Amino acid sequence: MPGGRITCICMSDLPLVRYLDRTTPPHISTLILLAGLSAMVMNIFLPSLPQMAEYFGTDYAVIQLSVPLYLFFSGVMQIFIGPISDNLGRRRVMLWGLGLFLAATLGCLLAPNIAVFLVFRMAQAVIATGMVLSRAVIRDLYTQDQSASMIGYVTMGMALVPMISPAAGGLLEQAFGWQASFWAMLILGALVFWVTWADLGETARATGKTLRQQFGEYPELLRSPRFWGYALATGFCSGAFFAYLGGAPFVGTVVFGMEPAVLGLYFGAPAIGYFVGNFITARTATRYGVNTLVLWGCISNAVGGSVSLLIFLAGYGSPLSFFGLMTLVGLGNGLCIPNATAGMLSVRPHLAGTASGLGGAIMIVGGAALSALAGALLTPETGAYPLLWLMLLTALASVASIWLVIHREKVLGI
Repeated sequence: MPGGRITCICMSDLPLVRYLDRTTPPHISTLILLAGLSAMVMNIFLPSLPQMAEYFGTDYAVIQLSVPLYLFFSGVMQIFIGPISDNLGRRRVMLWGLGLFLAATLGCLLAPNIAVFLVFRMAQAVIATGMVLSRAVIRDLYTQDQSASMIGYVTMGMALVPMISPAAGGLLEQAFGWQASFWAMLILGALVFWVTWADLGETARATGKTLRQQFGEYPELLRSPRFWGYALATGFCSGAFFAYLGGAPFVGTVVFGMEPAVLGLYFGAPAIGYFVGNFITARTATRYGVNTLVLWGCISNAVGGSVSLLIFLAGYGSPLSFFGLMTLVGLGNGLCIPNATAGMLSVRPHLAGTASGLGGAIMIVGGAALSALAGALLTPETGAYPLLWLMLLTALASVASIWLVIHREKVLGI
């Protein structure tokens, strides 16, 4: 209730906030909305890609660029969002980001051709401010293990969005056309803007540094092996999921011949595992520590990809096996991402926004490349095999990355 006192989970550890009072830290639900909107924008329209290709009179490979181009520019923006928010504050940057996102979404709806659509789709990537700053706000307020737990709660709530949005997007497309998904983004974006304006109090401490000095602190992070270990573990683990984003619509539509609404229902399968992984993180991060949970997540990711590949190699691949085993990929990401993110943000706590932006950029730019690669490799002749091999190799790389972090800490006695 506005004006009422609301305490978050683990009351003894978390600050007291007033919901819809922008003089206090934001309520956890506001951070979930910000992160959830970022997730929704990424995938709500994916079941409509084949229909959008027909509408704009272009090939699937061209319209599929709306995924990797969005991810690439999202990653680039995160490089700048973090330091700018460390300097100017979380609230101001977040509101500007939401405003620009609304303008870009309107541009997508009014686009007369595929080139204009892709330009505005790239501009939509400014919504990355929601993902970056929701994590940075948490690190402003909590310790490393507490941050992992809180990020787990935020991403657990956020995970509900990719469970629902592809299915909703498929139903909206069948009922009203592909534009309906973008109208949904516009309306929900406006709602989140209002909630953020009313509730998001400033949490960043003034650094006293110029923006140029703030960007000049990137080398401090780049010289840290621990930062790189967490960043690469996150990048490779999520890379399997981003490859899935780029290739699964093709697999569902061309390989399995699924209708958009049905594909939308199946497509959200990884989000179920992602929700469970984040729930485990939220409940156990302070007990087991971030490294253990990151390792478990990377292993789960690899198991999902390898079992699915083996089933296809045995000749028993089906929509149920392909999409069903993606829940293990989602579980792995739910364990890895919040914990590795907390680890990254704790390498240099005074650079939380910068670390969140740089780590997110590494994850997203890598994801964009893998998403584009998955889309380029898939043909009716290859079936799902290029996607499955790509997902498995990236998952194994994530296991190696976090193992090196753990090994280094044992050697150094940390």
